[in-house]
Amino acid sequence: MNLLDFIEFDFISIFDIVLVAILMYQLYKLVRGTVAINIFIGLTSIYLLWKLVDAIHMELLSEILGQFIGVGVIILVIVFQQELRKFLIMIGKGKLIKNKGFFKFNIGEEDKMLDVATLCKVCQDLSKSKTGALIVITHTDDLAFFSESGVQVDARMTIPLFKSIFYKNSPLHDGAVIIRDNKIVAARCVLPVTNNTDFPTHLGMRHRAAAGISEDSDAIVIIVSEQNGEISFAKEGKLQNQCSGEKLEDLLNFEAKNINA
Repeated sequence: MNLLDFIEFDFISIFDIVLVAILMYQLYKLVRGTVAINIFIGLTSIYLLWKLVDAIHMELLSEILGQFIGVGVIILVIVFQQELRKFLIMIGKGKLIKNKGFFKFNIGEEDKMLDVATLCKVCQDLSKSKTGALIVITHTDDLAFFSESGVQVDARMTIPLFKSIFYKNSPLHDGAVIIRDNKIVAARCVLPVTNNTDFPTHLGMRHRAAAGISEDSDAIVIIVSEQNGEISFAKEGKLQNQCSGEKLEDLLNFEAKNINA
């Protein structure tokens, strides 16, 4: 018996494989940049291994993996509850087709360099006036779910616009601003706070929200304290406090290489 006898290709099989590949790619894009990506890769690997051992009639291992896959739907619902919620909301609002495109592969994206100079200038100005601010800069994860929780702005970021948003009597003052492609996508956005029990107790909700969103995605976050005007920088749930203008510029220039890649 030829080991590859079980592989039979016809038009329907090829079409089936292409559709599955597209679906898996879109699911990958949904969880890319979040902590769920490693779980997604792990579950996908186990499923592919199960199909392989089943095809070559390794009955014992196939039975064990089959039992695991049998409860896989429940595991997926539990593990990916946030991502599934986001996915279903985006489908319900037509976002996958209308906005990002369910079959969009991001070929030939525009060159949109992160405007580090504007970000540094506005943060320094807000720091001097002790105006609180929370600025989220997206990378691969567009944070559409969180931007939907705020007020849609969709305007190119400028210093006057930032200052008008974070002015203490502005209705948009509370919450976060989300930046994508040098545009202020939304303001007054609600972010998840960190559940880290070791998080410094003297830091407020802006810092907790910055740590939370940077834990759950690959976004970077700038925080300006309204108590003392201190600038902080968050990435992967870790904070760098007491950032000077020069240090903030260095951090953003370093991150811009990844964001613009």
